[in-house]
Amino acid sequence: MSTGSRLGSKGRHFVDAIASKDGVDILISLKWQQTSGTAEQKVPFEVMCLAEVVRAGSAQRAYLVLGGDGWTLRDYYVSGALRDHLIHSSLVEVVTLEAFIRLANNGQL
Repeated sequence: MSTGSRLGSKGRHFVDAIASKDGVDILISLKWQQTSGTAEQKVPFEVMCLAEVVRAGSAQRAYLVLGGDGWTLRDYYVSGALRDHLIHSSLVEVVTLEAFIRLANNGQL
């Protein structure tokens, strides 16, 4: 699903799902890392793009869900440490796949 342009560029920003309830839209972007690789390097950029959509008012919040066991920086990302480096990253919750499923199952998104 497209959420518009990616950080003002001509490139489109796509998310994997949009959850809606009671007029609240929540963006969900999924990243899978089975072995070490470049997906890890894309996390900060995806957080920036999701935060921009939330800041523009197109969604109320966003989740970046990290699945797979190939992440070497997963603990760092889900700890919230990106907030020290990206000023709007607090608009995006970076969570593990298991944490996201728990939140969704409990209606806590």
